[in-house]
Amino acid sequence: MTLQTSVFSLDDRAMELIDRKFREKQLVAQARAHELFDIFQQGLTEEETWALKYLFAYMPVNDMADYDGDLFLSHVRHTLEIRGQVPWGRRVPDHLFLHFVLPYRVNTEDIEDSRGILYSELAARTAHLSMAEAILETNYWCHEKANYIGSDLRTISPLTMIRNARGRCGEESTLAVAALRSIGIPARQVYTPRWAHCDDNHAWVEAWADGKWHYIGACEPEARLDQGWFSPPARRAMLINTRVFANYRGPEDITLAAEWFTEINLLEGYAPTRSIAIVVKDEQGQPVSGADVYFELYNMAEFYPIAALKTNVLGEASFKTGFGDLLIRAVKDGSYGEEKITVADGERFEVILNQSQQPDGIRDFDMVPPPERNGESSDPVSEECLMRHNNRIEEGTKIRTSYEDTFLGEAQATELAVAFGLPQERVWDVLRKARGNSREIAAFLQENSSEYGEWPLRLLESMKEKDFIDTLRPALIDHLVGSMSQRGELEEDTFVSYILCPRVLHEMIVPYKHFFQNAFTEEEAATFRQDPSVLVRILDGQWGKWEDLPNLMGKGNPVGTFKMKKGDPLSVDILFVALCRSLGIPARLHPSEQKPQYMANGSWMDALFTHGTMLQKEKAESGTLQLLRDSAALADSPAASYSGSFTFARLENGVYKTLFYPYGKSDVYDEPFEVEQGAYRMTSGVRLKDGTVRVRFSYFTVRAGEQTGISLTFREAQQDIPVLGSMNRSNTVAYLDGTSVALGDLIGMNGAVVAWIEPEREPSKHLIREISELAEPFAELGAPIVLIVGDSEWTASFDPSRYSKLPSGTVFVRDSTYASLPGFIAEPPTSEAGFPHLFVLDNQDQIRYTASGYKIGTGQEALQLLTGVWQQPL
Repeated sequence: MTLQTSVFSLDDRAMELIDRKFREKQLVAQARAHELFDIFQQGLTEEETWALKYLFAYMPVNDMADYDGDLFLSHVRHTLEIRGQVPWGRRVPDHLFLHFVLPYRVNTEDIEDSRGILYSELAARTAHLSMAEAILETNYWCHEKANYIGSDLRTISPLTMIRNARGRCGEESTLAVAALRSIGIPARQVYTPRWAHCDDNHAWVEAWADGKWHYIGACEPEARLDQGWFSPPARRAMLINTRVFANYRGPEDITLAAEWFTEINLLEGYAPTRSIAIVVKDEQGQPVSGADVYFELYNMAEFYPIAALKTNVLGEASFKTGFGDLLIRAVKDGSYGEEKITVADGERFEVILNQSQQPDGIRDFDMVPPPERNGESSDPVSEECLMRHNNRIEEGTKIRTSYEDTFLGEAQATELAVAFGLPQERVWDVLRKARGNSREIAAFLQENSSEYGEWPLRLLESMKEKDFIDTLRPALIDHLVGSMSQRGELEEDTFVSYILCPRVLHEMIVPYKHFFQNAFTEEEAATFRQDPSVLVRILDGQWGKWEDLPNLMGKGNPVGTFKMKKGDPLSVDILFVALCRSLGIPARLHPSEQKPQYMANGSWMDALFTHGTMLQKEKAESGTLQLLRDSAALADSPAASYSGSFTFARLENGVYKTLFYPYGKSDVYDEPFEVEQGAYRMTSGVRLKDGTVRVRFSYFTVRAGEQTGISLTFREAQQDIPVLGSMNRSNTVAYLDGTSVALGDLIGMNGAVVAWIEPEREPSKHLIREISELAEPFAELGAPIVLIVGDSEWTASFDPSRYSKLPSGTVFVRDSTYASLPGFIAEPPTSEAGFPHLFVLDNQDQIRYTASGYKIGTGQEALQLLTGVWQQPL
């Protein structure tokens, strides 16, 4: 079939591919054909038709389940209209327009008809600018709307981000990409899946201007492009990539070309790279094709696959990465092999599939990240430009702070609580977290507390903090009223957590209880309540499984998955839980395994969907795992913290699956963990100052009905604590009221932590959070913590009273001269790393540890070094 058209500069082959995939999606979405595809009966232009076909061809099934065609048509029309209005619209090549302007989705956010709204905000501000200037101006606008705060994995939409005025880096970059695309500038969210030199990850933005891609830190403007606090860490990354929802054939390196998306490797633009080949062989030395190869990094006490590729017919999988260590795991048909490699050692590495059972005992090894490197020199920003930039930052902060001042306050929360006889502190806690959505939440309480008492408040308290900012009254009322009709004789805690609560995992909360209560006859509902396994069999037999985008697994909302009669396995699991709760059957996803369960006779039963057969597991098929303290633990061993210093993983089909427990869980010795029987690996790690991790694998087996004890041990991490310089006690800083004080009066005579911070920036916020989480051990040491803000870093929104969880010995001061800041901070790479600049001092004012810039874990390192300084003879 030949399609005679050149719309969007597509050749016949490309258009035939789009047309074929579009027809396939029409078949997949037959259950919602009317809602999705009736838009093609309207009077569409050729560009509108092919733009829609392109979007549908690569559209995730969850999006076809959750949204209607009218939303996508509105998006397409706005985008095409904007392309004709912005000055650079026709200068953007068609292939960039299709892949990096037209798409409606950036990450895993809820989809809203926001393109026209964002354009109306930015059009006048950018109309007379160059593309490069427009990118910078858009980021200033993003800074006015939101700044950084850590939060959970669910990604809020750009409009919610604006309403909330803050979000994590993945949400900041989602907003910035959406904003840039709204004015016709190609943009993409790029990220390192996991850092090699420290825990966590990061996302930022690349935007295209007149033939070249540039990077920016979303919502964190700089005076020019290709500059950000994350530049030095990015030079130590092992992968920086982005995902394109298409069969992309651009000039970038391709990590993975899947059926419905392409992952492109952008690391070469940030760090030195090497292309390596992993050669997988069997025990006879023959190459193994079709093996799964996992390229794993130590991060958050687990080994996380930053890439997963299959071997070709020669048994090879190729990957471009940085010059650090990787743990390579190759698996096929239950056999596996594992090798730790150092990329600098070569370009080809061999892995033999010679294991089917896990080893015994303990395995120790080091994981070394790429070394620190200096960046390329560039012309300094002029004083005039820098002053203009700083003024814009301050102006943007004031705009955002003024908006935040419109949120409901404590006095209004108290008034509402008193009016309806509700606990004042609990009402304020909910409204405070709701921020820009606080009036919607307050209205829900006002409209329903008279009839239902505390139950509306209990519903809100069952949700996650992020839910308060984007859940609206129709959804809340549906779950309140729909749940109260199912109250029955259930214990209160069971009812609240597993019936009333609308949140299952990371899906968007939508009204679903009345929908599902009306979807079945009374006889059917009674049958399900008597035997929920009947419902499992229906879903397993009649709902198809469809997987396309890995990061959208479990993001489909229950109503959409129900109507589509298809979804990824996790979204179908969420549907099952939602159905059960709607019908008064307590249900959940198991907290550590994320498998669907329903309550029967007071016990949790597993509901496993496997080719139409439901398998139920009794508790007899589980065992318990008791974590034991190490009686020989060294003084500098890290504290037990799940995902902070250790994790558990179970071996499944040759791959270790990390168990889910709350991040930072520290009461790990108190009660045994209930886990499935099987072979397990405990990973523990101690990260050194240079980013190297001393890893320990401890292997053990849990048997059904038995308790297994395993000691949490760490490798020795003792390091020399050199003298790096000294701090001048006579230098002066100022209390926040302007009163001068000598630095020596603040740091005392027994050692201290001193840090120059930039409160508005993500790296400093991470440091403050880490010190707050370690408040108790810092307080036990009794050493003061001095947090210094320079005049250039002070902003209108900074309020030290918000940091009430910091150790009691913490003091904030201002520094107008920076005279106390040690001189070696001006030398690269420290100078480029930027704030925060942290120092650990001994009792002679000698600097024994320093860290600059972004590095997760700096607070823990400072605590360990401070402890070591106190124990070390001087």
